[in-house]
Amino acid sequence: MSTSVGVLIGLLAILSFLVAPITTVWGWARWKRVQRSRTVSAKLSLMGFILASASGLLAALMIAFAQIHRFGWYDPLLMKGMVVGLLLSLSGLLFGLSGIWRDNPLRWYAPVSAIATMAFWLLQAAMQ
Repeated sequence: MSTSVGVLIGLLAILSFLVAPITTVWGWARWKRVQRSRTVSAKLSLMGFILASASGLLAALMIAFAQIHRFGWYDPLLMKGMVVGLLLSLSGLLFGLSGIWRDNPLRWYAPVSAIATMAFWLLQAAMQ
């Protein structure tokens, strides 16, 4: 394995297993603590954050399910889970980016969380 591939896989792993859980927990704590604004930008950021969180929840469920069900190479359930997770992350990123134009509690948490969960799914696809 070349050095650049190793660095890329390391970066994806850091985003997946460190940044994703931290931004998700801090984002929900911030959303609960800060007074919610009702602007369109805030609603778009919230929608993006919800989708990114759903992708992270799907990742956690897939990891838990893998402990009792042995996934084979190119297992259809695993492939469907990866596609759904990647689509959730991508749509979360699109909503999150469309909500960064005005100040709101989840302004940066939504796109960063979506990128981090997308990194998880890309890492899983690379390991397949």
